Amino acid sequence: MCNFTLNWYKWVRPISDLPDGQIPKEIRQINRLEPALLDVLDIPLAKTGPDFGFESENLSILPGKWRQVGKVPPAYLLKYCNNQEYILHNDLRYVTVEYMQSLPKGDRLTLQLVKVVKFTVKKLIQRFEGGNKWEGCIVTKYNQKLTATITDPVFIRKLELGYRPQKACLVTVSLSMPWRPDDWEGDDPCWKLIAGVIELPEDIVDDEVLF
Repeated sequence: MCNFTLNWYKWVRPISDLPDGQIPKEIRQINRLEPALLDVLDIPLAKTGPDFGFESENLSILPGKWRQVGKVPPAYLLKYCNNQEYILHNDLRYVTVEYMQSLPKGDRLTLQLVKVVKFTVKKLIQRFEGGNKWEGCIVTKYNQKLTATITDPVFIRKLELGYRPQKACLVTVSLSMPWRPDDWEGDDPCWKLIAGVIELPEDIVDDEVLF
């Protein structure tokens, strides 16, 4: 489950009081169903939340039920795409905690929505959490590039069934919690992840809807 959402003004990452901020299934499910990308949700949220030392989008969830109050079409999200020079701060696969802490808190982006015009995927040999590990390489219309692990569970299931992305997509890129590989040297890295994938209809060209 991807614990993030986009409200009408800015990114929000709802988090629990668990050590990693993950939200238990019994809290996030609505009528026993997982919230889906493009759902509009009413979630009880505090005005602040723990930032784990480097994040800016976190808001703590409050007691109360989650409600689905609507759904938006993919084209609606185009206005929220971020077209900065890099996808999440640099052209690497990770951002260090030290670098994030050097930024003003409001500039510590750990979520970014980008429009992708080329998307290739690869299944890696190793196993990951009981399933295959998938890696994606994305290119935006502004020639931003990123290769990263795919964590969107719905998209992974489609890949396992033989699906391959053909259309332009909206991709949410997220930073992981700090994780150091065994041979890592240097500051703690937070890895960029392809956390959500939404295919765009064919009638959307250059960020406009054709009527």
